[in-house]
Amino acid sequence: MTEVRLFATCLAEEFFPSVIDAATTVLERLKLKVRPIRAAFCCAQAPFNEGLREPALDLARQFLRACEPGTPIVIPSGSCSSMVKIFYSDLLADEPKLAERAAALRPWLFEFSQFLVDVMKVKYVGARFDRTVVYHPACHLTRELRVIDQPRALLAAVEGVRVVDFRNPEECCGFGGVFSVKLPHISAAMAEDKIARIQESGASAIVANDCGCLMQLGGALHRRAIPIETWHLAEVLAAR
Repeated sequence: MTEVRLFATCLAEEFFPSVIDAATTVLERLKLKVRPIRAAFCCAQAPFNEGLREPALDLARQFLRACEPGTPIVIPSGSCSSMVKIFYSDLLADEPKLAERAAALRPWLFEFSQFLVDVMKVKYVGARFDRTVVYHPACHLTRELRVIDQPRALLAAVEGVRVVDFRNPEECCGFGGVFSVKLPHISAAMAEDKIARIQESGASAIVANDCGCLMQLGGALHRRAIPIETWHLAEVLAAR
């Protein structure tokens, strides 16, 4: 294998471009040629979750037109990966040709940490990160994709890092896409609860695989002026 496609995701494109750069850096250090998917911007999860099937279908068509089976597609988001790998089957139920194309593409789709550990068979990528961190297991990554051990294995191999536990790590951060907009008080309370438990751990940084979680927790930390950093796993793995 010499080439991969990188689907950046809309949140990373708009708010976390450093995550795209970091994922590219890590993959290129593994001697892979990284070709960004520029003809597709969003996986369609937001309109799909709101029941807006036609706008979601338009975005899914755009994504599927931009991809071809045969080359691994790496996505630095468990949420977006699960949309394409799992929920497209629902979205495309009445579109047999698109459903067939999505099914052919599915074996070539990988969340970032899943690709590194399960496909490239690597854990140590030469990273150094001198901080005490907690790992936040994002909901779709954990519950839909069942990617549980891979991010932890990659973090454990980083030089200088100290990974500590905190209470009930599997509980949602409260982002949930448009959930955080429609029910902001519940969403904010969930973030506050998680941050309180992270503070108990003594960690100076939160590491996660989804930009939505980083946005949610980072915003809550900023509003309360709590000096805990938020990092995407790709950024940690690119650090030297």
